[in-house]
Amino acid sequence: MSHATRTLLLASLLAIFVTACQKQSEPTSEAVATTEPAAEAIAESGDSVSAMAETVTDVADRYYSELLSRYPQIAYFSGVEIDRHDGIEDRSPAARLEAESVIDNLLDDLESVDSNALAGRPEWLTLAYIEQSLKSSRDLRVCRFEWWNVNQMDGWQTGYALIAELQPVGSPELREQSLARWGKFSAYVDQEIENARQGLAQGYSSPRSVVRLVLDQVDGLLALDIEDSPYYSPAVRDPDPDFVEATRTLVAESVYPALQRYRDFLADEYLDQAREALAVTANPDGEACYEASLRSYTTLDRSGRDVFELGQKTVEANKATVIELGKEAYGLDDFDAIIAHVKADPDDYFESKEQLLQFSRDAVERAHAEMPNWIGTMPRQPVEVIPFPEHEEGTGRSAHYRPPTPDRPGEYRIPLHEPEKQTLGAAESTAFHETWPGHHLQVAVAQSVEDLHPVSQILWFAGPGEGWARYSEGLAEEMDLYETVTGPIQRRAWPARGMVVDPGIHLLGWTREEAVEFMIAANRFPESTAVEQVDRIAILPGQLTAYDSGGLEILALRREAEEALGDRFDIREFHDQILAPGAIPLVALRQHIERWIARRSEQAQ
Repeated sequence: MSHATRTLLLASLLAIFVTACQKQSEPTSEAVATTEPAAEAIAESGDSVSAMAETVTDVADRYYSELLSRYPQIAYFSGVEIDRHDGIEDRSPAARLEAESVIDNLLDDLESVDSNALAGRPEWLTLAYIEQSLKSSRDLRVCRFEWWNVNQMDGWQTGYALIAELQPVGSPELREQSLARWGKFSAYVDQEIENARQGLAQGYSSPRSVVRLVLDQVDGLLALDIEDSPYYSPAVRDPDPDFVEATRTLVAESVYPALQRYRDFLADEYLDQAREALAVTANPDGEACYEASLRSYTTLDRSGRDVFELGQKTVEANKATVIELGKEAYGLDDFDAIIAHVKADPDDYFESKEQLLQFSRDAVERAHAEMPNWIGTMPRQPVEVIPFPEHEEGTGRSAHYRPPTPDRPGEYRIPLHEPEKQTLGAAESTAFHETWPGHHLQVAVAQSVEDLHPVSQILWFAGPGEGWARYSEGLAEEMDLYETVTGPIQRRAWPARGMVVDPGIHLLGWTREEAVEFMIAANRFPESTAVEQVDRIAILPGQLTAYDSGGLEILALRREAEEALGDRFDIREFHDQILAPGAIPLVALRQHIERWIARRSEQAQ
């Protein structure tokens, strides 16, 4: 199917529901003659819907422009083209207040919009994206994240290092923009130090264990020779002599001293004052922060304690399935015994970094070949498996995915640190989670749909995004992609534990030891990785619940569609419908799928 045909198909699907509603309202010729006021009312209603649609597009346009202007780094992680490459985020209090004012004004402009009236139009999808993002941004203010942005998962110290490696060069203008951007870096770091000091004064901080991980990351950067630093990358890719010398001077005399100041601040001033507690409730308004962060990640209106209870039930159901698999594979009928058997299997561990890398690449290639049997709209963008750079190994960062851009494929970036502690089964499920049929498929499909507003490319919601990837781990089993016996067992032993351990830490007082023990019991992670996961949960409150909250919701929608459509259910069509809107909030995704089910049911009558 051509790109143009796919776009036309989506537009047609979006129009079906509106057309059906309009046909139900069309008067007969006799009625037109005798009920002219009714016809006028219909016209007025159409004008009102058009006005609301225009409002949504206008707000989305302004929000898109605002995000790329204020946070230019977004472009490098979403495949969006921008005009200039000399910007760096302004983290000053004045800039934060200005950004909050913009958010409030955009939300005010959306108050007149009725989402139900836009059903079936592209603007309904746009509204789902921007309303979720705007409201989340407003609700998260209670967390005051700007005051405790010492973050090993997606902190600026690793984010800007990656941006430097993506910095466009190759022309006089681009070289000038590169030097301008990194000339602003020192002031950016000083502002981060000042924000962190202000946070300490107000009682906010990151956990002490997280601070130590960030120190390790910064030390790793500072240990590199100038020519090996990611901040020197623009000069490696553009050999213009003057530019090379200017970049070397800038990194040596500005970037590295700024990193050193931040490192000294953390070690000498921040570390001792950082909170020992893992839970965000140790910060002011911590419980309100957790609930807001949870809603932001999951895109569901479900409390932390409700998430915890659903997670517990799901974990127990998964354990029962593991026992059935264990009986078949090993003749064992006890969960702990099955996990112990898997954990002790020497054949399920890698012997070298090279083996881990090649195994992951083979899994990705195998999944790609099978995908056309499970989705109707297959994207063209490839994905590559890329090992972590040396300075990121062993610093707590997890395997992750980077979306494709017009000039490079998607990237599945994996740590090769301590391969002898990583299992083949977990490597399989993670590869399917991050590439095919997981994140890469979802992102690449969304990028290929022209009817989606560009704002959808730069907004990301973990509930639908990570939810699809979690669902994909199970889908990969249906696709017969697993070559290991342990993969299907391990992928069931872990899911939903994030829904338990995350609120367990933040709301229910779980200790590090309790959390690590709970995660190790699933044999998804070695103990060292489980410890890192605890620090991940500590700095990203609510995020780890999004995977299974979303995965369970997508699976529930599939079961609903299968039951309603019976023999008419087509798995390829269902997956197209799930993916075509992109990673829209889960509440909106449910509305979208239930409307599709209704249309398909009507067509069969």
